Amino acid sequence: MPSARRGRGAARRLLRGIPALALAAAAAAAGATESWRLGALELQACTVGAARSHGVPSQAAYCTDFAVPEDWDRPQGRRIPLRVAVVRSLAAEARSDLVVFLDGGPGGAATQDYPAVAGALAPLRRQRHILLIDQRGTGDSHPLDCPDPPQAAGAEAPHARPVAGAALERIRQCAQGLASRAAPEFYTTSDAIRDLEAVRLALGAPLFDLVGVSYGTRVAQQYARRYPAAVRSIVLDSAVPNELILLSEHARNLEDAVQARLGRCRDDAACARHYGDPYAALEQVRDRLRRAPQSVEMRDPQSFALVRRTLAADDLAALVRFYAYAAPTSALLPYVIAEAQAGRFAPLLSQAQLVVGDVTEHLNGGMAASVLCAEDADLLVERPQDAGTLLGADLVAEARRSCAVWPHRPRPADFHEPFHGTMPVLVLAGEFDPVTPPRYGAQILRGLPHARMLLAKGQGHAVIGVGCMPRVVGAFVDRLDPEHLDERCLAALGETAVFLGANGSDP
Repeated sequence: MPSARRGRGAARRLLRGIPALALAAAAAAAGATESWRLGALELQACTVGAARSHGVPSQAAYCTDFAVPEDWDRPQGRRIPLRVAVVRSLAAEARSDLVVFLDGGPGGAATQDYPAVAGALAPLRRQRHILLIDQRGTGDSHPLDCPDPPQAAGAEAPHARPVAGAALERIRQCAQGLASRAAPEFYTTSDAIRDLEAVRLALGAPLFDLVGVSYGTRVAQQYARRYPAAVRSIVLDSAVPNELILLSEHARNLEDAVQARLGRCRDDAACARHYGDPYAALEQVRDRLRRAPQSVEMRDPQSFALVRRTLAADDLAALVRFYAYAAPTSALLPYVIAEAQAGRFAPLLSQAQLVVGDVTEHLNGGMAASVLCAEDADLLVERPQDAGTLLGADLVAEARRSCAVWPHRPRPADFHEPFHGTMPVLVLAGEFDPVTPPRYGAQILRGLPHARMLLAKGQGHAVIGVGCMPRVVGAFVDRLDPEHLDERCLAALGETAVFLGANGSDP
């Protein structure tokens, strides 16, 4: 997820143009009551944000639990709670349409991750409330938690360890342990969009402005196809086409992004002087780890305690993938690769612990398994050509083995059909996205006559918070005119200067 922290100056810019009287009235209204009725829902004052948010402050909101059938086709059966939160608009009188933040993963929980995107959504909040729902199976919505959740199943799970023997048994035990309180086969995208519609009706049937990030773009498209009359606009950030089979192109996409990023270094005189060919160095590091995993003594980047970590080739691929997610961490890649090539693995591991840990703490592996196994796994085909890539060719086979023991049911027959619609749609893509490359956004546009894609130059995955993108997205949702959207400010975006040493780039 993109970091969207704001300084005082940025906050002033975001709020420029809102009358002071309106701000004061909104602040007074928000602070004057502990409860708030919206439609049929009685919400209570609360805070949203993960317990461990690494410095990102929690946000004030209004929350409630909303009960839905676990199996929508058997409404008389078990009911499960959904955690629902609304972040109130800054306007004294908010507009009637609601912004809905649809989290990524699969496995992300919107109420936990909202603080990280609050800055990106701030222009939308000026006039609209923001709706957050922890998708069933995540966060505080009846999570599919296990002591050791399955790892190979998530579309964005960082460590793709071989699923064999003891690992496969852990997945089987996870499913068995859940059986008394949950049926994992009912924690899919199709179930979640029925939940979302039920919440909308309970709120008084407002129109939705859907903002999906990564896997959340699948949820947005599936919802808009089933309930088009409920949707006013859609923003798809780092989009997944409906036709895409999750995991099928992970190896190719990472390879393309990393080669392009590191190729820029090879072609730059100053960078090449320091690092030569960083991709060739990365291949040498990978081959060394394939021959023998390395035991690394290092300082924990958060506690500063002396710890020992083991680094294998699979870990290298996962770590490089998460470095490639964002321009600032991508700028570190040539440096940490060069250090690893010299036998110093601590820089690679210490920074990656912050990057990867921030994501994995907020993802639910059980729910991710339910999504992948129901919606994609039977369509996965092993690709021999992936064998020479950083991720390798084993990911598909591992996912299929996992799904053989994870409960799931057939997806709707039209689930993977292309998305078509007449509502206004804005697609955002990062030039070097290692997961959902720009070609995915272009593919989605084919079925949308009232849509446009914006390319964030030099950026990676999840770009709604970079540069002036929040302002551009706010203008789109206000005016619903993607064809005439002024995106010229995005020209200022570009790559972060490569670190030529531990202290950064040259002055």
